[in-house]
Amino acid sequence: MRLETLAIHAGARPDPATGAIAPPLYLSTTFERAADGSYPRGYIYTRHGNPNREALEEAMAALEGGAVAVAFASGSAAAFAVLQTLSPGDHVIAPRDLYHGLARLFREIATGWGISLSFVDLTDPLAVEAAIRSNTRMIWVETPSNPMLRITDIARVAAMAHAVGALCICDNTLATPVLQRPLALGADGVVHSATKYLGGHGDAMGGVVVLKEDSDFARRLREIQITGGAVLSPFESWLILRGLRTLPYRMRAHSENAMRVAAFLTRHPAVEAVHYPGLPGHPGHAVAARQMSMFGGMVSFQVRGGRDAAFQVAARVRLFTRATSFGGPESLIEHRASIEGPETTTPDNLLRLSIGLEHPDDLIEDLEQALGTLR
Repeated sequence: MRLETLAIHAGARPDPATGAIAPPLYLSTTFERAADGSYPRGYIYTRHGNPNREALEEAMAALEGGAVAVAFASGSAAAFAVLQTLSPGDHVIAPRDLYHGLARLFREIATGWGISLSFVDLTDPLAVEAAIRSNTRMIWVETPSNPMLRITDIARVAAMAHAVGALCICDNTLATPVLQRPLALGADGVVHSATKYLGGHGDAMGGVVVLKEDSDFARRLREIQITGGAVLSPFESWLILRGLRTLPYRMRAHSENAMRVAAFLTRHPAVEAVHYPGLPGHPGHAVAARQMSMFGGMVSFQVRGGRDAAFQVAARVRLFTRATSFGGPESLIEHRASIEGPETTTPDNLLRLSIGLEHPDDLIEDLEQALGTLR
């Protein structure tokens, strides 16, 4: 079954009580027991299981080509749960260009559990090889990365992880299963902030982990989900599942628009550098072309004139909205270094664009007038 068909039908079935095609919301926190004390309908308490959450998990496992999916209250909660499967003394390798919220989670919380970390350039296989230790248990991949849009060769890093008995976990938030299938490339697990492209409308927060095998690791993750309680709510599950139905077509439009915007920016004299893996000059373009079907809806660029010039451009846009996050229908612009704090590795003149579903010519015209204000 092709992805467009899976996106429509995975996790979907008519409601057995009414025949409704759109799934109902199951907001109950508890479920009736039978007279003999059993639960013949399979549900006990909504933290343990909920029909809306299970439908989303089923759909995400199908879209990523995995055996099992586990949904959480946010993308950060999903990543947090993956780290909680580790033990004191374990070593994790993570990319230097890592979403700053996860970098803080790794540095400020995971190290308190006795987990050691190495932040390396995952685009350099020799650097990865040099960072591997006898106690390395996980290599965390983020590709394309946020916000520099660097590209990691998933298959190569997964092979290096497996050679030492470690897991390879890939954050697939920017690409989604429409553009990239990490499990097919050798990754053991995929993490999503479902708040972004999966939901697709900027009105639901969630996270999902999809695992290649229904293994002890999967069962441990499910235990952390249920016992820890950071589960995705029924309504958020319903909204994100609804978003999945249009995901393939939205991702194509995001990607096509982003390519147009990136190409425009490369030609503008006020732009110092453009970071987009679809551009032939991008250092990761060859790998991206091999492991992605299209190149996504995120574009970062550096403005000539430094931080002040970048802020001036962000202040002058009319169609783009100055806001955090990405993946919705509306286009956003953000100065990343100022939100990431003193430990940021993001250039101070960089602006990150979430390219939405507007007409690309309107987006280009808006950027052109904003850049034209620089003197």
